[in-house]
Amino acid sequence: MLILTRKIGESILVGDDIEVFLTEITKGAARIGINAPRNMPVYRKEIYDRIKEENEVASSAIIDDSQFEKLNALIAKKIVRAE
Repeated sequence: MLILTRKIGESILVGDDIEVFLTEITKGAARIGINAPRNMPVYRKEIYDRIKEENEVASSAIIDDSQFEKLNALIAKKIVRAE
């Protein structure tokens, strides 16, 4: 783990295109800013952990194929009517 000391207005670089800078220090908290490319998501860790957990739950869900069969039958009926 790298631990750095920064003053307000000073920053660190992560790679070539991510800049993390200190904007404010209050009692018990530091406020930071992050400049990163728009295509790079930046999350608070607790939010990232929740997203990851929800994705794991969704990927392990059991899918009932009979629902897809019913949907396919409805779509097929609509296609036949449209022709």
